[in-house]
Amino acid sequence: MFSTNEWYYYIGALDKNTCNQIINVAKGKWRKSRVNIKNDITDEERRIGIDGDGGGIPGIDKNLRMCSNGFTNDQWICESVWPWMLEANEVSGWKYDIRAAESMQITRYKKGEFFCFHKDGKSDCLSMYDRPGNEFMHGYVRKLSMTVVLNDDYEGGEFQFATYSKEKCMIQTPEINKTGSIVVFPSDMEHRVTPVTKGIRYSLVVWFLGPPFK
Repeated sequence: MFSTNEWYYYIGALDKNTCNQIINVAKGKWRKSRVNIKNDITDEERRIGIDGDGGGIPGIDKNLRMCSNGFTNDQWICESVWPWMLEANEVSGWKYDIRAAESMQITRYKKGEFFCFHKDGKSDCLSMYDRPGNEFMHGYVRKLSMTVVLNDDYEGGEFQFATYSKEKCMIQTPEINKTGSIVVFPSDMEHRVTPVTKGIRYSLVVWFLGPPFK
């Protein structure tokens, strides 16, 4: 495990066979990824959200994001990554109150595709999911995010953070370019995937939920 205290990452945490099985789960489920295309969302939109997107108006914006994804609730996948989140949450000193995970996203980036800097969510009371029919989401917020690199036979497609210190923005790239590597980080951290220049990049994204910070 490697620590910066802002994020934690593991090299080759999952074996190649498990990663290939996760990729196969998305077969036949791929759809174009969407982003929030509305700049000024209301507090109500933040609270209710749309299709698990955390608020806003979902749509396709080729200037912000180009990739495809499929979603899964397969329990074996969640059980494969849950212990890595628990360890990172504990050893980092975050010790966030985590109760559940959202539907997991398997993402495919072809050559030229990318995802600009963004945050997965906010963790305040206005960001609580209002989903009475979903006991795993209702009243909770995104607190920790996880990305699992599912293959390494591609070029480009680097996962990067934007961090800030003394009025300067620094772009940092965790060394997670090996199949099965995992990075865990607070969901309000800015991050991106740079354009893929060769091959296809596959990843698993998991959002871990809990009560909002108070």
